[in-house]
Amino acid sequence: MDSRFLDIKKEYADLEKKLADPELFSAHPQEAKNIASRFSELQKHIAIIQKIEGVEENIEENKKIISSENESELKKMAEDELPQLLKKLADFEKEHKELMIPKTEQINGALVEIRAGTGGNEAALFAGDLFRMYSRFAERNGFTLETLDSSRTDIGGYKEIVFSLSGKNVYNLLKQESGVHRVQRIPETEKSGRVHTSTASVAILPKVPETKINIKPQDIKFETTRSGGPGGQNVNKVETAVRLIHAPTGIVIRSQTERSQARNKELALEILRSKLYQMEEDKRRSAEEGLRKSQIGTAERAEKIRTYNFPQDRITDHRIQKSWHNIASIMDGSLDDIISAFQEE
Repeated sequence: MDSRFLDIKKEYADLEKKLADPELFSAHPQEAKNIASRFSELQKHIAIIQKIEGVEENIEENKKIISSENESELKKMAEDELPQLLKKLADFEKEHKELMIPKTEQINGALVEIRAGTGGNEAALFAGDLFRMYSRFAERNGFTLETLDSSRTDIGGYKEIVFSLSGKNVYNLLKQESGVHRVQRIPETEKSGRVHTSTASVAILPKVPETKINIKPQDIKFETTRSGGPGGQNVNKVETAVRLIHAPTGIVIRSQTERSQARNKELALEILRSKLYQMEEDKRRSAEEGLRKSQIGTAERAEKIRTYNFPQDRITDHRIQKSWHNIASIMDGSLDDIISAFQEE
């Protein structure tokens, strides 16, 4: 029996025996109902596990054929089929991991804040690189990205950028990204070839429905200004940008990406709801002072959660003590290995 799925199979078998007892439903109807509900849930796991194990058997058979056969039609068929089987296995394993997450924890929206830390222009460029990384990850997974606020630098980076992601279970996939990211590389403007160290902070907040957080209108103050940056006559002449101030917490939010003032107000409230929700969750779980402070600290180099070392083509996450190579691919949105490592932890 596969040790990875041993607990699930054992629980499934135990419940199956209990449900076979004819006296269960008459003597203990509520317990029977609970057991039946859990058994039904486990059936979904068992179905995927059987698919995984079936594909794994086929993979092993193909590998044996490839290693033992001389050049033959059978060997060629096994070689052609192997990549398809590996892809199918990865899809089934991903499906099972998603199934392992309780439905109440599957949050299909996230708000992401990226801010340049120490390192001047290079930190702003790195913030832009991180934004591109998450954007490419969103594209690869069919998620929807909407920029809510941003402040660009003259050289193309970002002092800060705030955006939302919408898609199946996106918050749980990316929540481990919260913290200070450190980059070590030679900037394009560096003539002596010296490696620079810079940081950018990332905060991932869950996107929550309006019904979960009650915001009193009297606690909010809205200010309107003209939007900054490119945008034509509407940006220059109409006050569409919104600055929201939440009096009880002191939270200040700016939203300026939409041409409609009403839409910018709506987006600012959306961000506020996420921040308030996570603050309440933090208090409930560990009495922390608030998500952003606990996640990004002061963005000093010593508070890093992950280092991107370009000269050595290595990314290291210091929380789980694991490293990955091929930075170019990861910075292009290939975050699956990192996400899988955290899910396993």
